[in-house]
Amino acid sequence: NGHTTHIDFLSDLVPGDIDGIRRIANDWLEGRLGQLRVKGVAKVALKSGIFSLGTQSLSQSLLFEGQDLPAIPQYNITELNFVEVNLPSGGRGMAADVSLTLVNEYPVELTIPPLGFDILVPNCSPEEPYILLADAITNEIQIQPKTEVEVQVGGIIRELPEVFTTTCPNTQTSPLDLILGNYIRGEENTIYVRGSNAPSSDTPDWISDLIRSVVVPLPFPGHSFDNLIRNFSLADVHFGLPDPFADPNTPESQPRISAVVKALVGLPKEMNFPIDISRVRANADVYYRDNKLGILNLHEWQHANSTRIEAQDNEQPGLEVESVVKDAPLDVTDDDVFADLMRDLIFGGKGIVLGVQATVDVETETALGKFIVREIPAEGKVFVKPISGGNLAGFNPKVGALRVVDTTRESLTIEARINITNPTEYTARVPYVNINLLSNGSILGNATAENVSIVPGPNDNILVQALWNPRGKEDVAVGKELLSQYISGFNTTLTLQTHAGTIPSQPHLGRALSSLNLQIPTPKLHPPPNPNRDPNDDNDPNNNDDGPPRFIDDATMHLFTSTATFTLLSPLPSTTLYITHINATALYKTSPVGALHYDLPFAVPPGASQSPRLPVEWSLDSVGYEAVRKALGGELELEARAVVGIRIGGWEERVWFVGSGIGASVKI
Repeated sequence: NGHTTHIDFLSDLVPGDIDGIRRIANDWLEGRLGQLRVKGVAKVALKSGIFSLGTQSLSQSLLFEGQDLPAIPQYNITELNFVEVNLPSGGRGMAADVSLTLVNEYPVELTIPPLGFDILVPNCSPEEPYILLADAITNEIQIQPKTEVEVQVGGIIRELPEVFTTTCPNTQTSPLDLILGNYIRGEENTIYVRGSNAPSSDTPDWISDLIRSVVVPLPFPGHSFDNLIRNFSLADVHFGLPDPFADPNTPESQPRISAVVKALVGLPKEMNFPIDISRVRANADVYYRDNKLGILNLHEWQHANSTRIEAQDNEQPGLEVESVVKDAPLDVTDDDVFADLMRDLIFGGKGIVLGVQATVDVETETALGKFIVREIPAEGKVFVKPISGGNLAGFNPKVGALRVVDTTRESLTIEARINITNPTEYTARVPYVNINLLSNGSILGNATAENVSIVPGPNDNILVQALWNPRGKEDVAVGKELLSQYISGFNTTLTLQTHAGTIPSQPHLGRALSSLNLQIPTPKLHPPPNPNRDPNDDNDPNNNDDGPPRFIDDATMHLFTSTATFTLLSPLPSTTLYITHINATALYKTSPVGALHYDLPFAVPPGASQSPRLPVEWSLDSVGYEAVRKALGGELELEARAVVGIRIGGWEERVWFVGSGIGASVKI
């Protein structure tokens, strides 16, 4: 009569042709199922009241094709948790608890019994069999019509198969590397689920048999770990110059950095198991003022220590990692940026900030053993303290032992032991360096040091070889002026400038840094003390190490013979120098005392020595001479102005000299 009756029915599902169902399922999963016709046949016994209406046969055919074919339902992982567990067979494994939800779009209510599954992952190539990674079970699942379904899955990884961690042929990555790399970059992986033995005896065998032969691909979403490595810093920085004789474009030809690398590695909240980082390596791009400076090569594995830091406030838990890096090459790719950096470090007077963008490989140790997580993105800023606070005078160079090793008519080669004080916290290893020595823009020579290690604080007995060799009339004149001012006790400076040969294996670095003119006080030469003086007399200027060098210690005036003798102090401990010419005037309070002209060479041996008696022409009508005459039998202080010829070996030069406070004894 047109009346519609709604019927709910409960049925036990018993399969018919399992092989047919299996073929259909596989065709559907692999995209080969173009259409599916389903015919339902039911025999229904009907009655009305007490009257039987017999058994009616009902049938219905449904055709599914195109968009009508059901798809694998979309699911959402709501919770993921990894913990370490003890295995019944002994040893330790990793358990994963997963909660996911999906929507049942159909008007069907059913109960799915507990099921077992194998979790498979891709191998090196699609042609190779999947790798069995874990087994998983589900609890009984209650599915209501057109509602959201919550599924609880528990899995166990007993060990990492060797094939999973072995590098694939003709690559540098393993299947594990590919999966972890996609995951931490937030990219999707595909895992494969295959049925296995059911965990419960109540599960019908036919279900286990059916799902055991079906492999379902499931997308597994990645997790983007922004700032996974944070608080990146360098401490105890040690700079090393390149090997001067290395082949260009090799790691040995690059500047080198040693430091303690510190970083905090953030741990995802899903990782609730012990984990250690035992080794690290990285490829880091270094930036200064947003311009790329170069590449810090940390390709070699470095030992690391890690300590777990628990979650605090809004910060996730992490691993505090510390690794000592030794002699990592810094490949400078922009010489101009490098020059700007060095200029700011040396002259800026304040620290600078370097940017670092890196990809880091870490070797981890877990219950599953050791494995490598590759290409973790890392970004940080490194604060670098200034080298000199803007003033190189703090290095306070002092010359110790001095030795002339070679001479020519125009040049002197000198070896010296230099004492400096490094006021910074930095250390440096210098295999070889050659630097030009300048004054007022003129190159006067160069200095070379080899196999030098600089540490914070005092650094004594650094062997340096210096070549004095001005070229050209202007450079010779500038050099003569510098020498004259220096021996007269003036405050003079030298300019240090790099050049293409400063580091032979890195000529471009030498040229780039040549724009940095580093001025230092000219190291002071302190001649040996006069044995006739009291070394403990604080009022004696000769005992003041910070005062100007004094090469004339005292004088004796002989009025009757019109001669004078001088006590000379030579700074050369093993070389005799010669005075070849003297044209001098002695003054008392600016008034001339007398003049001295002498052109016969005489020797000045190492240490304190007495000059021969030199003839003096007295200025008899001057106030100065009257003061000398009145001081007969006593002393007075004189000034001197002179042009002096000096010869050391084959080298000879004439310089001017101005001196004051020269103690002169006056005798008959």
